[in-house]
Amino acid sequence: MNLAQLKIGQKAKIVSLDFDNKETRRHLLDMGLTRGTKVEIKKIAPMGDPVDLKLRDYELCIGKSDLNKIQVEVIK
Repeated sequence: MNLAQLKIGQKAKIVSLDFDNKETRRHLLDMGLTRGTKVEIKKIAPMGDPVDLKLRDYELCIGKSDLNKIQVEVIK
């Protein structure tokens, strides 16, 4: 499952980042989106893009196109 498929309030653990562009992948890794990190969907913009995530005690806003490339495992 990818991060874009989660609903508000759902939590997940990052499994992998599937980016062809190494610069984008590095940028997201630098912002804390690393394997094993727990994330929660906080808000979704009215048109569905961007999405506000909570991770590592801060919030991060990411576009849906990038969220589609982040594979996660849902946490109950």
